[in-house]
Amino acid sequence: MAGRIPSAFIDELLNRVDIVEVIDTRVPLKKAGKEYTACCPFHNEKTPSFTVSPTKQFYHCFGCKASGSAITFLMEYDHLEFVEAVEELAKMLGIEVPREQGVAASPAQKQAKSNAYDLLAACDRYYRQQLRQHPKASLAVDYLKGRGLSGEIAARYNLGYAPPGNNLQLAMGQGTTDALVTQGMLIRKDDGQTYDRFRHRIMFPIRDGRGRVIAFGGRVMSADDSPKYLNSPETPLFHKGSELYGLYEVRQAQRHIDRLLVVEGYMDVIALAQQGIDYAVATLGTACTAEHVQKLFRLCNDVVFCFDGDRAGREAAWRAMENTLPVLQGTQTIRFLFLPEGEDPDSLVRQIGKVEFEQRIEQAQSLSQFFFASLRSGISRQDLEAHRTLIDRARPYLQKMSDQAYQALLIQDLAGYTQQDERALYPLLGLAAASRQAKTVYPANKQGNLPPSLVRTAIACLLHHPALANLVADPQSLSQIDQPGIGLLIDLLENMKSNPTLTTAAILERWRNTREGPHLEKLATWQPSLNDPESLQHEFIGAIERIQDQHRSARTQSLLAKSKADGLTGEEKSELQRLLNRSIQTGPLQG
Repeated sequence: MAGRIPSAFIDELLNRVDIVEVIDTRVPLKKAGKEYTACCPFHNEKTPSFTVSPTKQFYHCFGCKASGSAITFLMEYDHLEFVEAVEELAKMLGIEVPREQGVAASPAQKQAKSNAYDLLAACDRYYRQQLRQHPKASLAVDYLKGRGLSGEIAARYNLGYAPPGNNLQLAMGQGTTDALVTQGMLIRKDDGQTYDRFRHRIMFPIRDGRGRVIAFGGRVMSADDSPKYLNSPETPLFHKGSELYGLYEVRQAQRHIDRLLVVEGYMDVIALAQQGIDYAVATLGTACTAEHVQKLFRLCNDVVFCFDGDRAGREAAWRAMENTLPVLQGTQTIRFLFLPEGEDPDSLVRQIGKVEFEQRIEQAQSLSQFFFASLRSGISRQDLEAHRTLIDRARPYLQKMSDQAYQALLIQDLAGYTQQDERALYPLLGLAAASRQAKTVYPANKQGNLPPSLVRTAIACLLHHPALANLVADPQSLSQIDQPGIGLLIDLLENMKSNPTLTTAAILERWRNTREGPHLEKLATWQPSLNDPESLQHEFIGAIERIQDQHRSARTQSLLAKSKADGLTGEEKSELQRLLNRSIQTGPLQG
């Protein structure tokens, strides 16, 4: 299994790549002073507010607030996942992405993996060819036409046909048998003989984020045949708990993905796309996992699950909600659309059309509505026992939540249903009352211009010019200071001093997916009133000195107050004397 990409490699990658070149090949940039500008590719605008800084190796839009490194840009613009974006940048530089954990793949293993992709691509071509040329292909073509699908949609999703019998091994050539078995395309019997897994089926290639075929799904054309759907098994390339059918096609069809609709089958995805609803994806014969949800949320914040309205559909929706609660963050939302009995997305969209179907999506049930409706199922009374049952049912799910703000809102609703004081519910739920409010690292910056605190100012200066970290001889000398964000400031100083070539972009990548990361991104967009190195250095030194002065003053006052009340220990008396004798001219940056 591939290990983690070393942070040192990310640093090197972002030092070597030119973000201006990366973005300019996709969004033409114009020079504007020390920076480059363009109309933002992430929202519609007429006046350019999108800037790219070659010094920081960082982009920022003052309109929609999009910002980040070259990695972030590829993730957002090309709809790549983190590892895919890193691999794309590495490919541009002609270097290989190393892995930190596990046994490194040998050249033979790497070649075998490359051969596996090539083999599945050849299978895909074979199935598409059969849909055009096989004598029985008319059965598949007639079936697809009967489902209302056009040749254009079939081509977009690379639909194919697996003919009856055992044909694949012969088509792929000598020496491919073992590889076809490994990739799930052939099944080996106890006697060693093999046969095609997919026979007389419409074929749906499953593609990864880079468009490579990693598996297949097959659907029968007759109600008399079974199973209705057949998927590739788990293979070295295919893990159904992390892949979604149609996601690659959605990313290709839409530059800005505002919403994703999760349905249950391949034909639902394709039938919706035929009607112009080209943002549907499907799970692959398994419940929607946390990894699925995280993959969806990396592309957009609005996910709608579409299930049958029967018991099985509601159970599937509940499993999806269970897997979403622990990973839900910020503005991310999930909703639930339950279809009328006997309908699926394919049949319903053909019956009512795109406009009415999308109206139903807009009216989909919110997570909170579904959550409490499900929990309250079977509870018809309004007494203490009923309230206790509802609290007991809610407890395990609320405890799993990482989004404390949304957790608090759900607890407010629970208080209403159970007629309890909201504060009294926290101990009953096994939650600390402090979790009602998500902690922030810094106070809000109302002007959105200059950081309002000294710590923010120091951090913003460092992000603007990382070399300033060398002015602080010992970052740990700040560790006794009790101010919001001081720990982050120390971490930044130590990282920058240990890695003097870090760019702003590389620093932000080190804090990706942390609570502090979004705050750092905001501070990286700060523009000082005086941008020359001398002024920036003066502002940074001034902020550090005032932070230390404030700490010494507060400590002095604390010791003086204690000396009058309880008296001081010998160590405290010495400390107070040092503080009182400390000269203003003493270099505060030296600790």
